[in-house]
Amino acid sequence: MRNFLWLPHLILLLLLVPGVVCSSSHNPNTLCVSDDKSALLQFKSTMSTDGYFSCRDSYPKTKWWNESTNCCSWEGVTCDYGTGRIIGLDLSCSMLTGSFPQNTSLFRLKELKQLNLAFTDFNGSSIPHGFSQLGEFPSEIFQLGNLEYLDLSSNSLTGHLPKSNWSIPLRLLDLSGNQFRGSVPASLGNLTKITSLDFSDNLFEGQIPDVFGNLNKLTTLYFSSCSFSGQLPPSLFNLTQLTSLDLSSNGLEGPLPTNVTGLQNLKKFQSRNTLLTGVIPSWLFTLPSLESLDLSNNSLTGPIDEIRRPNTIQEVYLDHNDIHGEIPTSFFGLVNLESLETLDLSSNDLGGVAKLDVLSKLKNLSTLHLSNNKLLAVSSDSGVISTFQALQSLDLSSCNVSQFPNFLRSVKSLMNLDLSNNTIRGSILKWELEGWEQLVYLNLSHNFLTSIEQFPGKNLRILDLRSNLLQGSPSYPPASLEEFLISENKLAGEIPPSICNMTSLRILDLSINYLGGVIPTCLGNFSNWVSVINLQSNNLRGKIPDFCVDENGLTNLALNDNQLEGLLSPSLVNCTSLRFLNLANNTLNGLFPHQLGILPDLQVLILRSNGFYGGLDAASGFLSLQVIDLSQNNFTGPLPIKFFQSLRAVAVNQIAYCGRGIFGFCVTNMNKNDGNIKVTMKRLEMELDLDKSLTGFTLVDFSNNRFDGHIPKVLGELLSLIVLNLSHNSLTGPLLTSMGNMEQLESLDLSSNKLGGRIPSEWVKLTFLEVLNLSNNNLVGPIPVGNQFNTFDNDSYAGNLDLCGVPLSKKCGNEEEPKPPTSKLVEDDGSAIPFIWQLVMMGYGCGLVGILQDGFAESKGKETCTERKILRGTS
Repeated sequence: MRNFLWLPHLILLLLLVPGVVCSSSHNPNTLCVSDDKSALLQFKSTMSTDGYFSCRDSYPKTKWWNESTNCCSWEGVTCDYGTGRIIGLDLSCSMLTGSFPQNTSLFRLKELKQLNLAFTDFNGSSIPHGFSQLGEFPSEIFQLGNLEYLDLSSNSLTGHLPKSNWSIPLRLLDLSGNQFRGSVPASLGNLTKITSLDFSDNLFEGQIPDVFGNLNKLTTLYFSSCSFSGQLPPSLFNLTQLTSLDLSSNGLEGPLPTNVTGLQNLKKFQSRNTLLTGVIPSWLFTLPSLESLDLSNNSLTGPIDEIRRPNTIQEVYLDHNDIHGEIPTSFFGLVNLESLETLDLSSNDLGGVAKLDVLSKLKNLSTLHLSNNKLLAVSSDSGVISTFQALQSLDLSSCNVSQFPNFLRSVKSLMNLDLSNNTIRGSILKWELEGWEQLVYLNLSHNFLTSIEQFPGKNLRILDLRSNLLQGSPSYPPASLEEFLISENKLAGEIPPSICNMTSLRILDLSINYLGGVIPTCLGNFSNWVSVINLQSNNLRGKIPDFCVDENGLTNLALNDNQLEGLLSPSLVNCTSLRFLNLANNTLNGLFPHQLGILPDLQVLILRSNGFYGGLDAASGFLSLQVIDLSQNNFTGPLPIKFFQSLRAVAVNQIAYCGRGIFGFCVTNMNKNDGNIKVTMKRLEMELDLDKSLTGFTLVDFSNNRFDGHIPKVLGELLSLIVLNLSHNSLTGPLLTSMGNMEQLESLDLSSNKLGGRIPSEWVKLTFLEVLNLSNNNLVGPIPVGNQFNTFDNDSYAGNLDLCGVPLSKKCGNEEEPKPPTSKLVEDDGSAIPFIWQLVMMGYGCGLVGILQDGFAESKGKETCTERKILRGTS
């Protein structure tokens, strides 16, 4: 029911303007006024119909407008039967694009009552001041004497709403999905006839004016996804005609009113993703018409009061709050909630025992989510035999469940079941799966399961068994499966060829087990739908089979940390959708696979710790590559200039990345369930949320090879580079002064080479640099002073006998004394940060580094990392 908030608009439109949804007046003999036709044709000439800012089932309504036909018969036009004047214009979803000039010819439509320009691309135009010419009233904007319906939703309009007098007969005003800014004018309180008002998905700010409480005819009021702040105006809760109120995704704060006598007709109340605090008031459950309540993602506390009288409510979303106490028994079976269909209390601080076997008294309950309540225990051992005819989705993740609840065997309609992160032990027996025949999604990850006697049902699409104790040879579930996740178990033996019978599979994750033998040949091309294959961290041997022999949608391939050998298959060049390729820590050999440079979307290439050899002179292409790790191989010759020139084309924030690593990077898992990719660094392992880490990132690690010659100048032009490691090679020549322009750089390791000359003073501009290692080279002269160079210790410079200056004990001569920059520097407080946290901070810049460093800096009254970014214009 969350997705049907547009229905009141449609119903009101049907009641208000029957002709707007038709193409013309019902009287075929009605002829439009020539002035109105001329105005419409002139408007058509200023717009094109090649816009992409459209909606489903859109089509160019104005395409068939022409001088030779009656404009009352045109698509989107409604005329008055008697006068022939245009009273309604519906050009929504008409693929229109263009500017909205202040003198638009639409202003000549003197009798216009209904105007719908939703889903039009006005190229960011402001509402024109001439808009008032549409009506007979004064020239202030929106002073439309006859206008009852105005829909400008889902355009690209910007600017502030006018503060002039809004005394017009509007009954519906929809400005949603634009970029209007500033505060909402108090003069909107003059719309005394308004019944539906939608300002959602804009950039409004400040408090919601209290004047809306005066609009006592309002039935729908939507303010979601703006930037409103402050407390809710009390008058909103006195609107006796209101049926739908949506305040979600704002900065609204404070408690809800404790005593409300209005809202007697309210059916839907949403205020999710706001900053509401205080207890959940009991009056919410006494509203006689309330059907849907969504207060999720707030800071509301408990306990929840008992529901003491019959209630019509069907949906309750109170998840992701701070609600404590026990779940009221009225939620579990009392007739007061006999209409309840959905109950979501997940991610709170609820405690006590939830006796789920009494749920059978809730005859209509279809969705129950109680996950992530650490103090809550689930019990179904009362011996009551229950039947659950309606239950379709059950989430008891992290609820201290120690065995499969008995009542599950009587659930006949269950489609989604999540029992992850519990303490369920032992085997999944065949008799325990009774009632699971209709399951589509099953998550039993992070338990202590040891074996599976039988997989449930024949309709299963997603099966998550990660992080259990499953042993023995892997067996495989129904062919209907789309996602099979069984990583981090104790599976052994070989991967059976029967896995290739799962032709609907999109994601296969068998990583971090003890699987041996060779990879089945069929696995390289068994499904046109597969996008992720993750076999990393097993004992697989032999050659890599041919992948993408035929058309394939493979995007992620992780075969790292096995015992694979031989040459790479040339068929990899056919994986045209490939984004992530991780082959690290095997015994592969051969020349660098320069042919992969033709893959248009390849972002991550990891060949670390193999036996690859030769030069990289032929390496080119790789236009989308952002992360490359060739460390610990036998590559020789100069660093590849053409390759770095290709990397230079990658812009920051151009494409999504899967994580930031230090001197290693590996993709281990990506699936739509949790959106995570596990990234293993040389000294650290973490999981990153792919959905929240869509930031440009570049890493180059060529360490522990036999590269020689100078560092090419083109490397200093990689301005988006964040991690650079060229250590343990045979590089010579000076350090690049131009690398001081690589302002995004956070980690630089050039240690154990034969580099000489001075450390360029320009490198002081690298204010994000958290890790620097120049040790064991032939560097001379003073160490630069200022910014991040004040934070590096002796280890960064060890083995350079002719370096001098802080932090080394060797002092420079007067003529060589480094001079600090004139700008104010951030002082070093002398506190030591453990190296592993330096890695974390380096990897995240002002992400995790902001969390760690900014908090410390603020406590010392110093400049934060985030402030440095803002000052540099890179936030």
